[in-house]
Amino acid sequence: MISVMPARADRASMDASATTWALAARGGDPDAAEHFVRALHGDVLRYVAHLSGDPQTARDLTQDTFARAFGSLHRYEGRASARTWLLSIARRAVADSLRRAAVRPRIADAVDWQTAVEGTQPRDLPGFDDGIALLDLLETLPDERREAFLLTQVVGLSYEEAAGFVGCPVGTVRSRVSRARVTLERLLQEAEAASALAA
Repeated sequence: MISVMPARADRASMDASATTWALAARGGDPDAAEHFVRALHGDVLRYVAHLSGDPQTARDLTQDTFARAFGSLHRYEGRASARTWLLSIARRAVADSLRRAAVRPRIADAVDWQTAVEGTQPRDLPGFDDGIALLDLLETLPDERREAFLLTQVVGLSYEEAAGFVGCPVGTVRSRVSRARVTLERLLQEAEAASALAA
């Protein structure tokens, strides 16, 4: 599988910078606040899109995450990296959104709103179809394995950081990621075999 994780040294440097900017933003530095958002916006967006399973609301959830973060920035002391702290806020934002969605009915103008939305998405982007296929495969994983895989392989947290984030031993995270990889590889092979038979 293709790794989308930055090198460990680069990630550590990015995390240190983001944490420094968060602490400076806590002190009222508007430039630091902007750097903090820019440094972590992509990670939060990817994370909430995968956790929520709804790319359409991912931008709203990302905005909600940063609004919550800035609302509680005065309490952030830098004990955990800013990335880990922010992703824990994102996780709560997604959970709250899912709870709210569960108690209100869905409203759609189109008979099949999901097909209508998918039809408006750009399809000529390089890697678009592969990305959609991977998202579909990720959705088949059990929640715990999907979260461990996303945190370590997409967001770029170390196994230790992911373990602290989800509140389980490092070995459990490693096991979940390993099982997720095995499942994804098997599903990819099955999809390729089915595609070859159809051709």
